[in-house]
Amino acid sequence: MPYSVQWQKNSMVGQMKTFYYVHTGHRIGLDRFRRAAAMMKEIQDIEEVTLLTSDYRIAHIAREFGIKNCVGIDVVRNIPNIAKSGDRLLFDSAEANPIMLEDMRNYFSTFIRISDAVDDKKEENEYLISPYLKGEGIFNGVIVDEKYFEMAQTPKTVQLSYFFGDDDYEKDLEKHFEFIEELDPALQLGFYYFLDYEDMLREKFSKTFDFEEYDEMIEQSNILLTASPQAVLDGLAAGVKVIYLQRKDYVKDFIPLFESLNIPVIYEYNKEDLLKTLKTIENHPYKRIEQISNKLREFIRSSLNL
Repeated sequence: MPYSVQWQKNSMVGQMKTFYYVHTGHRIGLDRFRRAAAMMKEIQDIEEVTLLTSDYRIAHIAREFGIKNCVGIDVVRNIPNIAKSGDRLLFDSAEANPIMLEDMRNYFSTFIRISDAVDDKKEENEYLISPYLKGEGIFNGVIVDEKYFEMAQTPKTVQLSYFFGDDDYEKDLEKHFEFIEELDPALQLGFYYFLDYEDMLREKFSKTFDFEEYDEMIEQSNILLTASPQAVLDGLAAGVKVIYLQRKDYVKDFIPLFESLNIPVIYEYNKEDLLKTLKTIENHPYKRIEQISNKLREFIRSSLNL
């Protein structure tokens, strides 16, 4: 069945609802989910929103992130099984092709898309949230939970932390132990790690943070080496000296943003570059992230006609 037909078949008239879809999973991680959790804090007080995730496991514990309503839907094509024609949707995913996106713009009364691509553009019948683009119907800004800004003055008790990401299906962290050998970082464990993998990593590293201790890791770290783009932004807001590791299986959409914020970027597990960066990190001139929660709230309110 063509996708557009699927949307039309499930449409019905009723009370307008607001949904927010994020792409999550064991091969893509939780960066979009962590960003959604920050955005939901700014939306839930002005509108009842249901978060839709492509993974049932994270949906099950979404309340622990302050999200009141969350439903796992497996794949993006299942959105019209829950959302009806005329509803409103915030959409944070790179899964949809241009035809699918156009179907969504026609199906929903309001369509707000979150984009990380520097070469993207806003289309008709949509609103856009982007760290790169500006213009009418576009919100320009970096989305970070306000709680991380509040951590900026907290004493940093962990010299170096390492967060490879919430996903490591191929166990690439293990394959590149030599990259961080002798640095003795505290390790932040990810959400989608295999149980036996977690056990091995706990034995390998002298200190580990469990998945639930992510905020504590951000707050306590002096230096954070991470392949998670959202962790880079959370850490920068919290006054952490962040270093971004560009994974081969991750897109490079964030590189222009990180370069504009003067964030060091390490490619190909280049240990020499990492060691050079660490030698000068204490005096590295990072740029600050603007706190935009009030502006974001007003943009959402205006876009949804609330």
